[in-house]
Amino acid sequence: MNFESSREAALKKLDEFINSNLKDYSFKRNFDLGPKNKSNVSCLSPYISHRLITEYEVAKTVLSKFSYQNVDKFIQEIFWRVYWKGWLELRPQVWSDFIEDLKDIKEDDKYLKAINGETEIQCFNDWVKELRENNYLHNHTRMWFASIWIFTLNLPWQKGAEFFMKHLYDGDAASNTLSWRWVAGLQTKGKHYVAQAWNISKFTNNKYNNIKLNENAFPLLDKREYKRKPLNFIYDEVSNENLLVFENELSLENQKLKNYKNIYLALLSNEARKLKLNQKVLDFKSKVINDQKKRLQLIEIVDENKLQSLMEKINSFDVLHPSIGENHSYLNNMRKKHHLKLNFILRDEDKFSWQFSNKGYFNFKNNIPKILSSFNLQ
Repeated sequence: MNFESSREAALKKLDEFINSNLKDYSFKRNFDLGPKNKSNVSCLSPYISHRLITEYEVAKTVLSKFSYQNVDKFIQEIFWRVYWKGWLELRPQVWSDFIEDLKDIKEDDKYLKAINGETEIQCFNDWVKELRENNYLHNHTRMWFASIWIFTLNLPWQKGAEFFMKHLYDGDAASNTLSWRWVAGLQTKGKHYVAQAWNISKFTNNKYNNIKLNENAFPLLDKREYKRKPLNFIYDEVSNENLLVFENELSLENQKLKNYKNIYLALLSNEARKLKLNQKVLDFKSKVINDQKKRLQLIEIVDENKLQSLMEKINSFDVLHPSIGENHSYLNNMRKKHHLKLNFILRDEDKFSWQFSNKGYFNFKNNIPKILSSFNLQ
């Protein structure tokens, strides 16, 4: 499976999916037809997670051709990413605790067998191979994988979330971390997802049968409570001549770039990351960034070394808000170290949508029509 690394490729993939497969999405979306056939899903997530195209842009394009009632399931799935981002913005300590937890978990033989696809569960081993080779997995398969990891292999959910982030092209701090917590029964306490052999068999067209799983597992327990914090951004118009952008927030088409003298687009190397990424994932990010530079020549691409040199000379930046996660944590550390003045610029659509992330997704889903109408997306 090949993912081209450009905005043009993303828009082409979206157009092809709308014209050929969207009408059957709600009926076929849960089937994993194998690594060579993903026609029943859009495969847009590697582009959306870097915001080469945004969730809102996808929705507007889809709704220009279909009524909301006919594609509501697809729109709702697209907006899961917006919801998760908002949920984590309201509870940033969840990400910090996840990163801290990883420091104390040892990588034993059982873990090593799992990440090398050497377990006694053939479907799981195949998915490990697919993930490593293609840097992508069907969403339904990610749920099965996480459930088997946690409840059958009895491995720490944090290490599974780390493994996904390391290898997925669409790895996103919010979507990935919170989805693993949801499967484990921690996101909505007491409600977990347990993979069933019949379900795997059905939605892989009977490719896997007689799978031995723990189908009677109890949800995990965690006494930590995460209270909501208010969304508090410095949110202004352009305030200076320097704009800083990270690779997970690349949609610059609608920004007021003509007001900036310098635009710095940062990609952190593994040396600067708490959670190390597979080289293919870093290469994908690099290609995505270079595509952005081709379209917007004003951009200068920087790594953490160049960025630190800049911060020693410049103490004031506008920053496209990178969302809670690796880049956000790095930026906060640099702000303290270099006494930076940062003016965070938050997308209007995100600011409006995230207020509905205060509860579960059912509440958020009910507000999707309000989000769409507020920004003329339908």
